Amino acid sequence: MYELTRTASRRSFLAAAGGTATVGLAGCLGGSGGGLDELTVAHMPIYPDLQWYVMEGEGYFSEIDAEVTGQEFGNGPDIVQALGGSDIDVAMFGIVPAMIAIDRGIAAQVTAANIREPMGIMAESSFHETFEQQGADAFATWAEEQGEPFTFGTFPQGSVPDVLLRYWLRDVGVDPAANDSVEIIEISGASSVWQAIANDEIDGTSIMEPVPTIAQAEESSVTMLRTAADVLPGQPAAVTLMSDEVRDSPIAAQFLEQHVRATDFIEENPDATAGHVEEGIGMPVDRARKALDSPLSNFITDPSEITEATQVFSEFAAGNDQIDEQLSTDAIFDLEVYDSL
Repeated sequence: MYELTRTASRRSFLAAAGGTATVGLAGCLGGSGGGLDELTVAHMPIYPDLQWYVMEGEGYFSEIDAEVTGQEFGNGPDIVQALGGSDIDVAMFGIVPAMIAIDRGIAAQVTAANIREPMGIMAESSFHETFEQQGADAFATWAEEQGEPFTFGTFPQGSVPDVLLRYWLRDVGVDPAANDSVEIIEISGASSVWQAIANDEIDGTSIMEPVPTIAQAEESSVTMLRTAADVLPGQPAAVTLMSDEVRDSPIAAQFLEQHVRATDFIEENPDATAGHVEEGIGMPVDRARKALDSPLSNFITDPSEITEATQVFSEFAAGNDQIDEQLSTDAIFDLEVYDSL
């Protein structure tokens, strides 16, 4: 059985298992006390952060007038914590954790999108037909037949996969807090989600690539039930958030220029991109290449492509008390950096 971790890879999936892995960490721009000569970038070993691995693998950071170093995390909430400690200058992570950071008063805004509609709701294949016939009642049917609730496992509460799952459940008429037929458990990292699927520990998930492609290749009984495009067209996911200090410097535009190059590279050079996935994320190149053809692989840079759907997430996050109040588009996004390119 294939695991996301590769012993030969220079990047382990320790971060995805709940820890963090630092790659050449040289220090935080905000804490350096000097000029903008160092840039610490938080990222996650997932497809929605693929621009990071392309920028690094293709040597694009040499075009930026700062030493760029990376810090790898297993989930967005951990990045929020690091942002709160002024350890991070740029964060490539989910839109919901980005909003939580802004809501907590962290001086930063989103300057780019990384991807849109990258999530899928997966469920045991035996559940699909029942759900299509019964809708929300299918969960009670499952619980009665199996003698236990239908268990979803996804990233911690406040992450994009978690919010999309809860949004979808609410949309179909299910409140997990009031329905003992549905359970949601927190799993930190894509590798751990896949292991939970492979070990029959969960019945479904809300997750991004490469997990769906791996599950399909391994002939898992957990298969795609709904894509993000079905649930929320234009769904935001991973974004690039920059501290105010970075946004107010030429480094912001320089970084986004390379982000755009990486997005174009992914579209124009899928075979070479698959090599970067193998090196950076630890997925065999053939599966990495297949995942790039997935309907979940919609890489972008222009943040304006996700602003409308982000308001749905902002309203939902506020309703769930993940943020104090719904954040406006102007509070979340700085569109001027991208527009200046």
